[in-house]
Amino acid sequence: MVELLQFEFMQNAFLAAILTSIVCGVIGSFVVIRRLVFISSGIAHAAFGGIGIGYYLGINPLLGILPFSLLSALGIGVISQRKWASEDSLIGIFWAVGMSIGVIFIGLTPGYAPDLFSYLFGSILTVPRSDLFVMSGLCVSVLLVVYAFYRPFVAMCFEEESAQVLGIPVGILYLVLLCLIAVAVVIMVRIVGIVLVIALLTIPATIARQYTHNLKRMMLLAIAIGIGCTFGGLYLSYKFDLASGATIIVVSGLAFIMSVLVPKKG
Repeated sequence: MVELLQFEFMQNAFLAAILTSIVCGVIGSFVVIRRLVFISSGIAHAAFGGIGIGYYLGINPLLGILPFSLLSALGIGVISQRKWASEDSLIGIFWAVGMSIGVIFIGLTPGYAPDLFSYLFGSILTVPRSDLFVMSGLCVSVLLVVYAFYRPFVAMCFEEESAQVLGIPVGILYLVLLCLIAVAVVIMVRIVGIVLVIALLTIPATIARQYTHNLKRMMLLAIAIGIGCTFGGLYLSYKFDLASGATIIVVSGLAFIMSVLVPKKG
């Protein structure tokens, strides 16, 4: 493993894996506890529209995904809160419309979109240093928001009715959490792609929850599991010339199966 670090693209890949694991551990814990897996998947797939717009405008697709993902998250959250449509229906609508917008704009873009496959299924071995700067900034932003609103988030996730009685703005916090999920999607897209992003967001946190009910410990354990799975998948993909994103998810899935089969104390 150490000899791989002599290559710059591998250094970038490992740094991207660490950033992604941190975000997955923190936000994924909220997703698993709050049962937001399906809505997270909807936001992820709707983000494809941002990729298409980014290509069409000739900018870094990550910069196109960010506003599109945030708008999709806010759209689903606000409309569902106002009871104009059910949440599951909104997820399906935003999912389909976002993907369709992406296809349309990619079709309108002159030439060929060479990195399109990497945004659908991930390509951690091709993450450039410029994307690492964007991912680092987004990661720090996520951590700062979670730190600032940690207690209200915990109250919303575990005791929503009590939080409302105490005057905590649950509705606003829910929208903030959806926006954090959208940012997490942007960070993960280059690692495992839109199609597989929901797996990396939920598997480490799901494994961690089997071993602790303390949220802080769950986050730290999920981060460690995420790093182990991404590093393991990254090494195997390089060693055997496999698709990096899919290999990371397979390793994560095997880790989950092992966690289920291994008996827990207490």
